[in-house]
Amino acid sequence: MSRAKTSSAVDAPEQAFTSDLLDDSDRAQLMRHMLLMRAVEERGLRLYKQGKIPGSFYDGRGQEAISVGATFALAAADAVCSPLIRDLGAHLVRGTDLTEIMRHYMGRENALNRGREGNVHFGDRRRGVVGMVSMLPDMMLVATGLGLAYRMRGERRCALSFFGEGATSPGAWHEAMNWASVDRLPVIFVLENNQTAYSTPTDRQFAVDPVERAAGYGMASATVDGNDVEAMFHAVWRAREHAVSGGGPTLISAVTMRMHGHGAHDDARYVPAELLEAWARRDPLERYAARCESRGIDVDALRAAVARDVDAAVERALATPMPDPASALEGVFCETEPEPLGSGAAPWSGFARTEA
Repeated sequence: MSRAKTSSAVDAPEQAFTSDLLDDSDRAQLMRHMLLMRAVEERGLRLYKQGKIPGSFYDGRGQEAISVGATFALAAADAVCSPLIRDLGAHLVRGTDLTEIMRHYMGRENALNRGREGNVHFGDRRRGVVGMVSMLPDMMLVATGLGLAYRMRGERRCALSFFGEGATSPGAWHEAMNWASVDRLPVIFVLENNQTAYSTPTDRQFAVDPVERAAGYGMASATVDGNDVEAMFHAVWRAREHAVSGGGPTLISAVTMRMHGHGAHDDARYVPAELLEAWARRDPLERYAARCESRGIDVDALRAAVARDVDAAVERALATPMPDPASALEGVFCETEPEPLGSGAAPWSGFARTEA
């Protein structure tokens, strides 16, 4: 068997995927959410450099199509477990309040965690979004546990878990894959193959592409152009149908590129310049904007609306006080009955047609 190699732009298909499940109102929403993710993170980087965001800052430039497209395919009762540091689009699609996100980034009092977490660790249980931990494969086991609960309760729901290619090496990843497959649980595993596990390239990370491992676990799999939001949506929609119909889990490998360093503190000098240049020509926002404009969607109007929303959210966040230090020990332990996960937004028009 040949050794796995670092992917390049030429490995990804040039032909854009068109999903017949989407109408142009869906496409406008996909475009808006990707624009919003990038605008929020660009503003976040500026605020970090101005000293208004503590710690570091992490952005997902070049990966917006993955979290937006994948989450757009989920029903309201499905769980996202969990968006990672480059998956802001999942929070936005599920309807997490933009002002609360900006407050969270700045360490201000907020409804997500009251300013008690670092700026990459957050979720919104009210919208079915489970917050991440830094031990990334561990969240796959949580997603698998959710899938087991859905199966035991006879619910037509699934759980989706994001992770990077570096997370496929630790044992927890293999345990989750095996467990989900053995019990045919309704789980979707989305592998964001962005070429670099912090600073380790894929050819030093594994000898066999992780998507090939799915067959060894008896699991369905697919490799998708991670810079094509419609391809991501369609792959996850198919995986969801497979999952909730009793077919079991699916591993989806989304091939993309991390265009910035691991965080704002990392200049990524270890990434070959030619690789970044090649992938810059496949920017998911530029590609999809051209497609949307060809269908008569006013992308400039979407950009203007996004800019207004971000400006307003930042202004409100900056006016919010820091948490009261006297409250730091509140909520450390759960002292009441645990609350179930809520339901998030499910903006895909297909869900509305099904319910009608």
